[in-house]
Amino acid sequence: MCRHNKIEHLVYASSSSVYGMNVKMPFSVHDNVDHPVSLYAATKKSSELMAHTYSHLYNLPTTGLRFFTVYGPLGRTDMALFLFTDAILNDKAIKVFNYGKMKRDFTYIDDIIEGVVRVLNNPPLSNPNWDKEKVDPGTSSAPYKIYNIGDNKPVELMEFIETLEKKLGKKAKKEFLPLQDGDVPETYADIDNLVRGFGFKPNTTIDEGIEKFVEWYGGYRKRN
Repeated sequence: MCRHNKIEHLVYASSSSVYGMNVKMPFSVHDNVDHPVSLYAATKKSSELMAHTYSHLYNLPTTGLRFFTVYGPLGRTDMALFLFTDAILNDKAIKVFNYGKMKRDFTYIDDIIEGVVRVLNNPPLSNPNWDKEKVDPGTSSAPYKIYNIGDNKPVELMEFIETLEKKLGKKAKKEFLPLQDGDVPETYADIDNLVRGFGFKPNTTIDEGIEKFVEWYGGYRKRN
C-alpha cells in the first residue's frame, strides 16, 4: 500500500525483543540482532528486514522504532502493570518471574508517542558512507533507519512492584517463579541516536508513570 500510494515515510513499531540473546548493555541499534528467543521477537526482526527490502527496492523511506516495555493508560491488559494492578486490587497473587531478578527499561506511553511524532516528519536518507565491508545494522545505503525508544534507565522488577504497591496503598501477594521461556533477564536502551537526531529523551520516571496509570485505572475499573 505504501509503494502503490506513494507514501513519503513509513514509521512502524519494532521491539526491544529483537535483541534476544544479546548481553552487551545498553542495547544499541548498531548491534547484530540475529538471535531472537521468542517468535514475537522473530516477527519484529522480520518486519525490519521487509522494511529494509522495500526501502532498497522502491526507495521507500522506512523508520523502525524499537519500543522498550511500554506502560501507561490504555495499555494492553496482558502486560505486567495491568495484570499486577488487577491482581493486587482483587487480592490475587502476582507472578514474579525470574524470582524478581529482572530489569526492564520501562517507557511511559507519552514518551513513546512523543518519539513517534518527532520521527514522523523526518524520513531517513540513504547513508552515503555505509560500508558493505563493515555492515552497520542501524543504517543503510537505502533510506532506512532504526531507533530505540526507551527510558535509558533499567528498573528492577521488585522496585517496579514496590512503587505500584505504594501508589495503590496495598501490598501484593507474590508468587516467585523462574524465568519464562522466550524472556530475557534485562533490557536497557541506548538512545544516543534518538537524542542526536531529534533532541528528545524520554523523561517520565517510574514513580510518575505508575501514579498516572493508577489514576487512570480507577476510572477504568468503575466503567467496567
